[in-house]
Amino acid sequence: MNCLCETGQTNNLKLEGDVGADPVWCKECGCNLEVEDFDVSEALVKKLFEWSSSYGLWIDWETDTLRQNGLLLENKFNQIGKLLVNELAMELGDLYNITFIPSTSARFYATL
Repeated sequence: MNCLCETGQTNNLKLEGDVGADPVWCKECGCNLEVEDFDVSEALVKKLFEWSSSYGLWIDWETDTLRQNGLLLENKFNQIGKLLVNELAMELGDLYNITFIPSTSARFYATL
């Protein structure tokens, strides 16, 4: 995968949700990578994009506050992410090391 690392490629990935970004990143340089560039099934690509698009549903962006049951919503998001990182690893095989980075933003909003 092309990234901003010195070699321009990486096999060390992380799966992490963020607003408006593909969910796969280079773990070394932090470059956001396009899911479609990986040799994975369309079904998994769809799941990854659905999961990614649900990032932040626990936050009311208009008021910048945590929604009711926000911690539970974020926990569910993280549980699905753990399952997806396993699916991604199975489809990619030994070519990549993949780490799941759970969201912790609800905890931040809960302290406000």
